[in-house]
Amino acid sequence: MSRLNVVLALVLVACALAVIQAQHRARTYFVELERLKKEARVLDEQWGKLQLEQSTWANPARVDALARTRLGLVAAPPERVHVETLVGAP
Repeated sequence: MSRLNVVLALVLVACALAVIQAQHRARTYFVELERLKKEARVLDEQWGKLQLEQSTWANPARVDALARTRLGLVAAPPERVHVETLVGAP
């Protein structure tokens, strides 16, 4: 076997190993991508639940009812309410 054949055989083996390594890396990245997509879906679902919960807790009627029942707060009589306006406001 000539020297050229040996060199070409070594180059061929090196290229084959590089292809195998690239395929393995691509599979690893694909698995990681799928895991991250699944995690993103779970986080989106949690975000939706948290937004719904926030809207429930911040409902003005609920806040008013809790203020009246738990804290004993009552609305101020109209004669005690004073509304300020800005002078020269458009």
